[in-house]
Amino acid sequence: MKNNILKPLIAVLLIAFVSLQMNAQKDQTISKKLKWSERMALSIMMQHKESYMIDDAITPKWDYVHGLVLTSFDELNKKHPNQKYSAYSKTYVDKLVQQDGTIDTYKLDTYNIDMVVAGRLLFDLYVTTKEAKYLTALQTLRKQIEEQPRTASGGFWHKKIYPNQMWLDGLYMGEPFYAQYTVTFEDGKNLFDVAKQFELIQKNARDSKTGLFYHGWDESKQMPWANKTTGTSSNFWSRSLGWYAMALVDVLDYFPKDHPKQKELVSYLNQLANNLVKFQDKSGLWYQVTDKGAVGGNYLEASGTAMFTYAFAKGVNKGYLPKKFKTAAKKAFSGMTKHLIKVGQNGEVTITQACAVAGLGGNPYRDGSFEYYVNERKKDNDPKATGPFILAALELNK
Repeated sequence: MKNNILKPLIAVLLIAFVSLQMNAQKDQTISKKLKWSERMALSIMMQHKESYMIDDAITPKWDYVHGLVLTSFDELNKKHPNQKYSAYSKTYVDKLVQQDGTIDTYKLDTYNIDMVVAGRLLFDLYVTTKEAKYLTALQTLRKQIEEQPRTASGGFWHKKIYPNQMWLDGLYMGEPFYAQYTVTFEDGKNLFDVAKQFELIQKNARDSKTGLFYHGWDESKQMPWANKTTGTSSNFWSRSLGWYAMALVDVLDYFPKDHPKQKELVSYLNQLANNLVKFQDKSGLWYQVTDKGAVGGNYLEASGTAMFTYAFAKGVNKGYLPKKFKTAAKKAFSGMTKHLIKVGQNGEVTITQACAVAGLGGNPYRDGSFEYYVNERKKDNDPKATGPFILAALELNK
């Protein structure tokens, strides 16, 4: 008798369970009908349930990769409004920024310019909520800019532990925040100082032959990786050039057209774009070491390509660059989707061939050689590729 009752009940429960599983799987499926920008964002959310987990972080930390990726989420939410995108970004900030405005894990006295960029997430939150904690956190990061050690010529050190050094990376990490802050709260009084950081890179890190920029410049010329005459490192790393290109198009958002330095910055962007496009591969992509082509383990790299694509597309959309660079951007984006992207069975998007990390000096020592750059590890869906990919897709309406 019991068996006669249990069998139908088990069958009903089994059908219900299978149905729930199928619905859950359906909810986890990313439609190919969506634009690439949303497909990439949803893939990140699928891979990292909470936004602090980006870059496989185990505990929440204030970090530049989160700032980069979540800036792309904020931009995505502006063009394709969805509460889950804004919440994904805000949740990260609220895990780190406490009620009194202190930022967990952040240490001002290390003067690491990488730690400034996540502050870009705070501006809109403060405007929309008027919560004092966001303003306090903004002021803390502005204090770092104020106190950041500088080279003798006035350039921000990359970190306290890297004295007298400017890296291309640092221009993206510090200047868009600095520009937005001084325009928002200081009537733009420090825009000349923002422009000065780019002027120093143009003067000291640019190679006259290729028009490209070396990854780092040591004003003291004391670092083993530094050329004893120029102070520059010895190679062109595409991601560092990408940081610089993105820094230019993003700071220009805050320079009025009649500002004395606006045309200068636009000219820097044009010079860089014209020289970068000379090294664009027929696939549309760029190599890890920008000027060396397919030799000695050099490879077509995702993060630098995504950054150039964004800078080119935004540069054209904003009127800074000629339309031909939109064509180059479209070619690059197509190259990424064709050669560097895999789509999983649930529609999840994975970007391959992304350099995980690279730097200069430190321990273990990084010498900036060609061999060093091409042998650094790669990581699928590295945030330095996914964030710029979303930004590029938005600019291209892809």
